[in-house]
Amino acid sequence: MKTVICLSMLLLVCLVVTESSARKELLTSKQKELLEKAERVLVETIVITDSGSIDPAPLVEVVSRRLKEVGYTIVTDPAQPHDLVFRVKCEQRKVYEGPSAHGGDADLPDSPLRVWKGPACQLIYLLEEKKMGWRKEVRTEFQDSIQAAETAKAPDPGAYAMAKLKDRLEEYDFPVLITAEWGQEDRLLKIFDDPSTPQPRKVRIISMLGYLFSAKAVPRLLTALKEPDLAVAKAAAVALGNIGQKESIPVMIEVMRSGPRELRAEVAKGLGIVGALHGDPSIIPPLLEALNTEDLALKTEVVWALGKLPDRRAYEPLYQIYKPLQSVRGPDADPQVKKLKEALNWSMKQIDTWEYIQ
Repeated sequence: MKTVICLSMLLLVCLVVTESSARKELLTSKQKELLEKAERVLVETIVITDSGSIDPAPLVEVVSRRLKEVGYTIVTDPAQPHDLVFRVKCEQRKVYEGPSAHGGDADLPDSPLRVWKGPACQLIYLLEEKKMGWRKEVRTEFQDSIQAAETAKAPDPGAYAMAKLKDRLEEYDFPVLITAEWGQEDRLLKIFDDPSTPQPRKVRIISMLGYLFSAKAVPRLLTALKEPDLAVAKAAAVALGNIGQKESIPVMIEVMRSGPRELRAEVAKGLGIVGALHGDPSIIPPLLEALNTEDLALKTEVVWALGKLPDRRAYEPLYQIYKPLQSVRGPDADPQVKKLKEALNWSMKQIDTWEYIQ
């Protein structure tokens, strides 16, 4: 059983690792400590249009205000004491400064796009005068600012592009993302607990707490798992799976059994990860019970979960589901049924493999 648990844990580490957590492993202990304690942030904003550099004041204002909203002290004079630098470079025609074309940040939707040549703001930070690996980008809906300005009857394409980028910086939740990047768990929890925090930000914070493997967040996430807001509850299910605290298991079983139908698949997925991480066989009976559903999405996640903690009790029920699906193949097959068959194949092989190892 020890072999099973060790191999399962190795698999689960691979499943929950993120680009952010992977990059954090490259930080030194001193750098992590400095980031976690950062309070005073120097905001640097560069604005470049076809006419040259222009007054960055409107963009400085929005970046500074939004960072203040999450509790940072903002500095705009480099001569003043500060813990790090948050730099925003906004251009009418972007000059690419991002990472490699593929892998890590390059594959994320808010990462710098190599092919984008239109208006964009690139966001980075510097610690001890060194650029760190975190890069984000906001872009306008249009790539040709001159044509867009003409359509809007705006006299200055550069000013028009910057106004639209300012709107994007108002919408994009970079304060939460950078707070998670800096590992400031307590700051995220404080924002989450604030009753005025809007729902989309709460969902984002829950996701970030999962990436931070925040054990402190588990009681809040277990409460969030039972919230009527499905977006919040689903995010909590995913985060609880990432964090992997054993105390989550009873509540996750309860919600998988009796929670909203739209939520149960996410909970089953998280339950499989947490149960396997701790080698807890108590998850097997409720997962087998949940196999008796017509909901293909839920059934598929339950099957995957049973494969993460191989148990001989699951083999026959899985095989009975698999038998009528053996002929399912080809482009005309139901995509959801094909996903179920793939999960069945994998999970039954896991059970066979663990028995052989033992």
